[in-house]
Amino acid sequence: MWMERLPRRLQAARGEVPADLVLTGGRVANVFTGEWQETDVALFDGIIVGLGNYPGPRLAVTGRYLLPGFIDGHLHVESSMLTPRELARALLPLGTTTVVADPHEIANVWGAAGLDYLLSASEGLPVDFFFMLPPCVPASHLETSGARLEAGDLEPYRRHPRILGLAEVMNFPGLVAGDPGLLNKLALFPEGPVDGHAPRLSGRPLNAYRLAGIGSDHECTDPAEATEKLRLGFYLMLREGSLAKNLADLLPAVTPANLRRTMLVTDDSHPEDLARTGHLNHLLRRAVSLGLDPLAALTMVTLNPAEYFRLRDRGAVAPGLGADLLVVEDLTEFRIDKVFKNGQLLVDQGRLLTEPEALPIAAPSSALRVNDLSLEAFSPPAEGDVVKVIGLIPGQLLTEKRLWPTPVKNGRLTASPDQDILKLAVVERHHGTGRLGLGLVQGFGLPRGALASSVAHDSHNIIVVGADEADMLQAVRHLVALGGG
Repeated sequence: MWMERLPRRLQAARGEVPADLVLTGGRVANVFTGEWQETDVALFDGIIVGLGNYPGPRLAVTGRYLLPGFIDGHLHVESSMLTPRELARALLPLGTTTVVADPHEIANVWGAAGLDYLLSASEGLPVDFFFMLPPCVPASHLETSGARLEAGDLEPYRRHPRILGLAEVMNFPGLVAGDPGLLNKLALFPEGPVDGHAPRLSGRPLNAYRLAGIGSDHECTDPAEATEKLRLGFYLMLREGSLAKNLADLLPAVTPANLRRTMLVTDDSHPEDLARTGHLNHLLRRAVSLGLDPLAALTMVTLNPAEYFRLRDRGAVAPGLGADLLVVEDLTEFRIDKVFKNGQLLVDQGRLLTEPEALPIAAPSSALRVNDLSLEAFSPPAEGDVVKVIGLIPGQLLTEKRLWPTPVKNGRLTASPDQDILKLAVVERHHGTGRLGLGLVQGFGLPRGALASSVAHDSHNIIVVGADEADMLQAVRHLVALGGG
């Protein structure tokens, strides 16, 4: 197909046939050389055929900036609470034209059926959805997931055109120890890319993790950790999402020398944040406000992810690359005026011009298999004078271990809301085993009542936090009656 279209495209590049559209007068972001070019850009047959003076219909973008479409190199579709179609509708007006998604959330619940659903539901959308295969289903031996995916289960997907590599290897202790199951999964992609997930891993274990073929990490929380990983050859993904906000802390680690080994990613973006603050355009806005050069920031969401994931048809404004282009007014707010996808104007004045086709694809059915719980399950006998408490760290996924005098009532472990210590329980929901894990958490800020959710990374059992055991039990029962949420 490419060779059949090449002669005609060459004619357009030589100026012998008119371009489909020529964007004139813009300042073009050249992410190869780190400069702004005042030049026209000619589009033909869905690609860029040339920079400079070309014949064809013209659209003036004088005084504005012409950028490559944004690429999010690490995103979980599931965190958006949206179907791929609805997520595409949200992302395209924000300038994101490509995402590389890790489907381990849906896979930990539905297994291969979840992968099949996301691949089908994301077909033919105006945002290109690529996927990495999830190697950690279940996420670890400490969790009970709804499914298990071994190397043999993943192998049939390896040649899918939108499968790029292996997603974040969260079980870094297992990989460092040489777990045979993980090594078999790595063997599916001997040339990569393979994403990492190794918070605070350092020294010899980090050397072993890199040696195994891990190419990136998005879990760094301070510049020293980021620099150590960059020095070992990792690509650094600076994350700023709805939960983990690491951009400001990590930006000092980005230098002109290592810029091309860095990316800006969102990881988890909730729908209210997409609507209120945006997506990668928000990360660019934030990075520039913190002092990063705008063109450097743009390189982190265009050329760098394109090269890391070997998406050789995008990531810059150059002949032969896909005509995924953005027109913006300024380089501080990054408000998107126009979005071209494969040469077609799909967003104008920040608004979608056409709706993506609604595909009749049903998601797999789900059920919460939970045996009826007793109140006593949330009130075990108290043991010892000191108890471990999970300490929340604002804006981070990491938690810390805290030791606290054991809160006791009638000989049983209790919450202590006046000290912001609540009960936290995980209820197994996939197999009806009746298993329940219970602990204490500090920093949640709930003075009374309880909250329950079946959206709980990574295995998505029911998680419930509360100041009162009866409210916790009621919240779980109501969630089961709703079928999750």
